[in-house]
Amino acid sequence: MIRTLTLLALSSLATAAPALAQEPPKEAAKVSAPEAFESPIKNAKGDTIGKLTIRDGANNLVLRVAIQPGGLPPGWHGMHFHAVGDCSDAKFMNSKAHVNHDQSKHGLLNPDGPDEGDLANIFANQDGSANAEVSSETALTGEGGLKDGDGSALIIHANEDDHTTQPIGGAGDRIACGVIK
Repeated sequence: MIRTLTLLALSSLATAAPALAQEPPKEAAKVSAPEAFESPIKNAKGDTIGKLTIRDGANNLVLRVAIQPGGLPPGWHGMHFHAVGDCSDAKFMNSKAHVNHDQSKHGLLNPDGPDEGDLANIFANQDGSANAEVSSETALTGEGGLKDGDGSALIIHANEDDHTTQPIGGAGDRIACGVIK
């Protein structure tokens, strides 16, 4: 009797399987691919020393920085988003101050910060090459986004950022710049 019920159950599954397979698939939630952006990173002489790549998601963007050998002095360097996408002057001062729409204090470790331009430091190897991937809550597009009317810039500084000192964490001179427009 048990064997008969098992065979009947298996028989029922075998006949139902083709019908189940023919049902249209349920519509999956549509997830759009993150917007991507690329730009060269230049030194004060205007030479391309690397590339920045940004992928913008729903809650964060991911910034990837790749610097070629000889691009930076060895060691740690502060890295920030600046408010204007202009790297035309040798000291990169046309990029203005950090992106900071809500007037927060500078520093990832500051209890009154961080501002929207604050990013983690980047480390350059002995040959001057560097690779980093960091995230930020600052949007690429939309209200307050990096690609606003005048764009923004990724600035790499001569020294590391201590993430607390005002106004730029002791990061020093601007030595590399990439336009985000």
